[in-house]
Amino acid sequence: MDNVRRYRALASLCRQQAAYRPLQSWELLGQAEHFEYLAEVELKAHFDACNAQHDEEGVEATAWERPAAA
Repeated sequence: MDNVRRYRALASLCRQQAAYRPLQSWELLGQAEHFEYLAEVELKAHFDACNAQHDEEGVEATAWERPAAA
């Protein structure tokens, strides 16, 4: 999650610089968009990992809850 914060901070800085540098604004806004994309990728990976871990714990819990066959 630290990477997400860093990417979002970098995107914010790029947008701020674009406001003060009109000749470079398109390049800076493109960089900001790229950093936002990287933040989204990091978030997706984080939540996919959390969901996979949760699913594995759910499977283990249901295996313990089943009654033994007689």
